[in-house]
Amino acid sequence: GKLLVDDNFSTIRKRSDGEAQPVQKVSTACGISGDPLNNIVMLTDSYKVTHHLQYPPGTTKVYSYFESRGGAYEDVVFFGLQYYLKKYLIGKVVTKEKLDAAEEYFKIHFSNPKYGYDEKLFNRASWEHIIKEHGGKLPIEIKAVPEGTVVPYKNVLFTMENTDDKCFWLTNYLETLLVQLWYPTTVCTQSREQKKIIMKFLRSTGTPEVIDQGGHLFKLHDFGFRGVSSVESAATGSAGHLVNFLGTDTMAAMVCLKEYYNETMGGFSIPASEHSTMTSWGREKEVDAMRNMLEKYPKGLVACVSDSYDIFQACEKYWGTELKEMIEKRDGCLVVRPDSGDLPDIVLQVLKTLESRFGSSKTSTGHKLLPPCIRVIQGDGIDIQSLEMILKAMSDAGWAADNLAFGSG
Repeated sequence: GKLLVDDNFSTIRKRSDGEAQPVQKVSTACGISGDPLNNIVMLTDSYKVTHHLQYPPGTTKVYSYFESRGGAYEDVVFFGLQYYLKKYLIGKVVTKEKLDAAEEYFKIHFSNPKYGYDEKLFNRASWEHIIKEHGGKLPIEIKAVPEGTVVPYKNVLFTMENTDDKCFWLTNYLETLLVQLWYPTTVCTQSREQKKIIMKFLRSTGTPEVIDQGGHLFKLHDFGFRGVSSVESAATGSAGHLVNFLGTDTMAAMVCLKEYYNETMGGFSIPASEHSTMTSWGREKEVDAMRNMLEKYPKGLVACVSDSYDIFQACEKYWGTELKEMIEKRDGCLVVRPDSGDLPDIVLQVLKTLESRFGSSKTSTGHKLLPPCIRVIQGDGIDIQSLEMILKAMSDAGWAADNLAFGSG
């Protein structure tokens, strides 16, 4: 729990310019107390700090609205506002301590070697007015469509207006923070479009009962935690995905939904392997690593990455021969994960190889379906375009969509 290196940013800049710099070592447990980034006075673009001087004399109201002006999809699923309201905007969010902290930054941030610092740039008096007259609560009214509503683009999603005439400048001061709503809204919107594609192919390849039983809600699993820019974007983005699906490995989303959306458990996962756990056994013992997965998780769903060395040997010789009886007798389903190869070919080849060992049945539309003990998940290279391409290729090759789940992120 101790920090051993504590670099100054100036040192990092010099290294970037090619200058050798010593590592700045420390020997104590030191960290950042509180949450200095959660200061509403500073959660805006720098230039907006100066905008109170730019409105016409006598301005008392500023009314702003947010809309999707267009894009790839004609419908938008609105999501994420409640998180930002609860996290940053409700209650006593303006304090003297936050004003002092912000002003300390501004005096340097807006200073100029020649002209110095202009005290008028920071509208401290108006922030102090909020403390005095409103107890540090923001005099802002926000009206929005209910979250989860599907809205045609080029329509208002929410509006914002100051409720104190002296705080007209505050409306658009908050724009910077609330524009971040586009991320969870965009994820939620695209996730819904992917669900529509999956449902279309489940129906057209003869397994509508999967939808009736809710199985389609586990057909696109979120692996996005590692691929996004921050813990907060992981939380809000994955929460947006969970509006449409029930599968996620992004644990930050579960915390977000519990703390900010009153949802005890918004998503679910299963035991699954990664390359590090499989290759730790060595190539000669790969089958033992696979057997271990079946033994350690004797029932329920379990997913196993199977391309550490040779995906087709894994499917035919290991899963399909040496471990076949274990899989068929197991109370649950093994999900085989190829994690490399060209799309959609690798999916079709894995399905064909597994069918040669486990057999298949026919759906009502004549598409082939592997037995319930085994399925496939494709988690490499998945976006909305490749997802639809794979499902179409499967359908054209006579495979039911229910053979496959996707992972994305």
